[in-house]
Formats: sequence, structure tokens, C-alpha cells
Amino acid sequence: MTIQKMTPRELHERLQVDEKVVILDVRAEEKYKEFHIEESQNVPKSIIFQMDEKEDVLLDLPKDEEIIVTCTTGNSAAKCAGILDAQRYKVTVLEGGLTAWKAYLSSLED
Repeated sequence: MTIQKMTPRELHERLQVDEKVVILDVRAEEKYKEFHIEESQNVPKSIIFQMDEKEDVLLDLPKDEEIIVTCTTGNSAAKCAGILDAQRYKVTVLEGGLTAWKAYLSSLED
């Protein structure tokens, strides 16, 4: 199954209209603390990778809502999205990750 992708612009527009979105940041906690999308929650990819190996790793994530997965550039997010998709979560990857997100936000300031 192909994982859906979303551009930073699409995500920003959804946040602007207060659409309830679940944003999952899969970077290490220290990177998350440095910078993250305000509405996101942090679950490091190491925890998600464990789901692949063990069935009993449970995340407090809704299975009936879209989960937007992000990391620094999108690579880890794509791997995590694949694992979550296999567990029947509805996942979308933020294209270009937080690097693209920051670039998009700074383009709005110009």
C-alpha cells in the first residue's frame, strides 16, 4: 500500500482552520525539544521500530483518525509510517519533514 504524503502547505492550511490533526514526531526527544510543530506529540522512531518486532507495543494513537508522521527530512517518518500502516493506522507523511516545514513557514514571513 502506498503511504499518502502531505505538503507543509496542506498541513499549515489544515492547522489554520483548526482541523483536529494528530501529528506524530518520530525524532529523538532532544531534537523534539529543540523544535517541533506545536500540535505534535513525540514518539521516537525506536519505539515504533519495536512495534515491527513485538506485537505488544501499544501506542496511545487513534486508529480512526489520520496521523501525520514527521521527522527531520521525511525518511524516518516514511519508515515509521510503513510500520504504522501495517498495524492499520491511517498514516500520512509530511513531505520533506520539519526541514520543509521550517522553509515553508519562513516563506510566509517574506
